[in-house]
Amino acid sequence: MILEIVKYGDPILTRSAERVTEFDEKLHKLVDNMFETMYAAPGVGLAAPQVGLLKRLFVMDCSSGKDTKQKLVLINPVINMEEGEQIGEEGCLSFPGIYVQVKRPQRVVVRAQDINGSEFDLDILDLEARCVSHETDHLDGDLFIEYLSPLKRDLVKRKIKKRIKQGDW
Repeated sequence: MILEIVKYGDPILTRSAERVTEFDEKLHKLVDNMFETMYAAPGVGLAAPQVGLLKRLFVMDCSSGKDTKQKLVLINPVINMEEGEQIGEEGCLSFPGIYVQVKRPQRVVVRAQDINGSEFDLDILDLEARCVSHETDHLDGDLFIEYLSPLKRDLVKRKIKKRIKQGDW
């Protein structure tokens, strides 16, 4: 089932998500729905707050569905190390049609739980590191436009206000 993606302006996007403690069939169904929603959007990552749930989990697939081995679910993720930097264009499903240059770590080491509650570690680079950093920010109530200068952030917000007036948001 495709879920509704919450857009910028909804206060849930700026709140911290709560730890997931129940690893049950309901969680499995949520994860399946989040993957379906992410692929339909289309995107490479989707955090639970983006579908209106304050839960510390996100799904990602940097192959956009082309390689099932790249499908990942990270529950209660904690980034333990960030290294280097990369600057690249970044978008967000909660900011449809908005793309900006964002500086992120080149490498990320993260510990998380899988769909069954088992812990695992990931040491990842490049687009995957960008995605983990971006989606983990969502779980902390942080948005990618916060990485912009005040001037660029204001330009993005004005563009969004214009789209809201036009009924395109």
